[in-house]
Amino acid sequence: MKWNKKYDYPNSTRALINGKRHYSLDGSNLPSVTSILSLTKSPEEKAALAAWRERVGEAEAERIKNEASSKGNSMHSIIEQFLHGRLNQELIDDTSISKLMANKIIDNGLKDKLTEIWGAEATVYFPGAKGFAGTADCIGIYEGKKSILDFKSANKPKREDYIESYFLQVGAYSLAHNEVHKSDIDQAVILICTVDGLYQDFKIAGDLLKSYQQKFLQRVDKFYEQIK
Repeated sequence: MKWNKKYDYPNSTRALINGKRHYSLDGSNLPSVTSILSLTKSPEEKAALAAWRERVGEAEAERIKNEASSKGNSMHSIIEQFLHGRLNQELIDDTSISKLMANKIIDNGLKDKLTEIWGAEATVYFPGAKGFAGTADCIGIYEGKKSILDFKSANKPKREDYIESYFLQVGAYSLAHNEVHKSDIDQAVILICTVDGLYQDFKIAGDLLKSYQQKFLQRVDKFYEQIK
């Protein structure tokens, strides 16, 4: 695994505008990919989320969401340190759930598979009147293919038909990268570990990846219509 800084990824700052996360890039405020996906959920998705919050109660729902976010952020930080070759002894000795999840993804999903790294926690964006931006967990060569990688933590195993939002997210990142850097990324990889230590991976490539890119662009149109 080696670094190859073949692309110049921009610096950006993040801000909330009307309650939605935006990236400030060269004087433009572009909505985040996750904000677009959140605002344009289907009525069925919104109803299911509302039903869950009602079932467990608002306080418990917030606790679960915040706890999951905290573990996920810690897991991402550990993986990022690994990618940069900066894992210190404190992180090596860490026995937290976040460290265990990170180790599963590193050992099963990255070692001997990720051979070249172009960027980690890299800002990617799609310019223009209907632009958007996001942070790609990792970009590089994965199992011989130019790829966008996304790392996810989960409370329970995921089924492929339940993670369309993940596919749309990596579709958006690959689309943005190809547009700005004139690259030809043709694969997206999602690496998941549950709090119980179950590792999963999902890959989309070729025409399937392109279909999710197009689906995301439809969500972008819907987002900009809604905020008018």
